[in-house]
Amino acid sequence: MKTKILIVEDDPHILLGLEEVLKSDGFDVASCNRGDLALDAAAKHKPALIVLDVMLPGASGYDICKSLRAKKISTPILMLTAKGQEIDKVVGLDLGADDYVTKPFGVRELLARIHALLRRGNNSIVEKIENEKQFKIGDATIDPKTFQLKRGKSVEELTAKEIKLLQIFHAHAGEVLSRDKLLNEVWGYNYYGTTRTLDQVIVQLRKKLGDNGDEPKHLLTVHGVGYKLTV
Repeated sequence: MKTKILIVEDDPHILLGLEEVLKSDGFDVASCNRGDLALDAAAKHKPALIVLDVMLPGASGYDICKSLRAKKISTPILMLTAKGQEIDKVVGLDLGADDYVTKPFGVRELLARIHALLRRGNNSIVEKIENEKQFKIGDATIDPKTFQLKRGKSVEELTAKEIKLLQIFHAHAGEVLSRDKLLNEVWGYNYYGTTRTLDQVIVQLRKKLGDNGDEPKHLLTVHGVGYKLTV
């Protein structure tokens, strides 16, 4: 049985090109050209992966991504964006996207990222963490069952990867963890990308932990190596 991929893209030329590339690589392909129809398309087709454009009629890719994760749907999401600004990539990752490709992109890069995402097994991460207990980092309480971080009256929504990272840091508090180790543990050994993805997620986690500023108290950068947690 072929692996199904859902493409959510409103540009007919890009959509046709993506369909041809993915079908030639052995995938079963479903498509949707409006953001406000994407959730229904995902529910109908139950894809193994979603290729999601950011700029869509009806609802943005960010809105779709946020809605899917709010429903605890852990299907890997590869976002397509014509924007090169780092903030857009950060927003996408913060809302639960697994990776992104900036237009224009090469076919080989796109396929490599798709295959890497499919090998990561996001579902097993979610299934594993949903059964684990709450834990604390500083004055923040992390609850894997609700995907939430609470600090006083503040409640922050977390993605599966953010929770997994926090669990790893909590289990290895005080230890220096290399970027490669963290990428391998959370994104998978076949991750096709750069450490910037991890760095951007760490920035968002610091904000959610209240660890802002140039001198964070909990998630510390160990220059040239990676990160460590102090509690």
